[in-house]
Amino acid sequence: MTADAVSGLGQLASAASTLPVDTQQVIAYPTLFVLIAFGALVPVVPTGALVSSVAVVAFHQAMPVVPLFFVFAVASLAAFAGDVALYWLGSRGLRSKGGSVWLERLRQKAPPDRLEQARRGLERHGVAVLVVSRLVPAGRIPVMLACLLAHLRLRTFVRGNLPACLAWAATYQLVGVVGGSLFPEPWEGVAAAVGLALLVSFVPSVWRRFRGPRVRDA
Repeated sequence: MTADAVSGLGQLASAASTLPVDTQQVIAYPTLFVLIAFGALVPVVPTGALVSSVAVVAFHQAMPVVPLFFVFAVASLAAFAGDVALYWLGSRGLRSKGGSVWLERLRQKAPPDRLEQARRGLERHGVAVLVVSRLVPAGRIPVMLACLLAHLRLRTFVRGNLPACLAWAATYQLVGVVGGSLFPEPWEGVAAAVGLALLVSFVPSVWRRFRGPRVRDA
């Protein structure tokens, strides 16, 4: 995410915090749902940073428990709905002779080495691997494609994906709460939360690259 995007999120959060609480809820929750669900289907929206940013605004309310609960519920449901929709579209591509645009997009975003790791993880741990995949950068799509290629039924995928979405929403909301607790102004908390969210996203991949050569040398 660019500095302009971070600044934009901060300005949006600052403006949203000045609106009446009822107006914030009417605007924020449906918008949050649509953006996260869309981001699950077309991963161009930084959904983790978005959840953290909205959590900052909720944290700065007079009684933050209720809005934070709604942020968690909406984020979890939207991520779950987007994942299930994408899995269903991918499964339709497997059943058709010509495949589908959605299945091809999944293949393009799943490098062979990551797909092989996902396949092995699925064999060892079953659908529990979905929880980890939601928290690891670029881990969701390879695991989803591995599930599709293993011909997992939609209901089996749903059973594993629900706790994955709950864990994902809780993690990024916690990042937002931490960012919001450090600064008095919402826009400052948003900037901190976005930074923390990006840190949470990139540290595992950097660590994996750092360890990779050592593992191969061993």
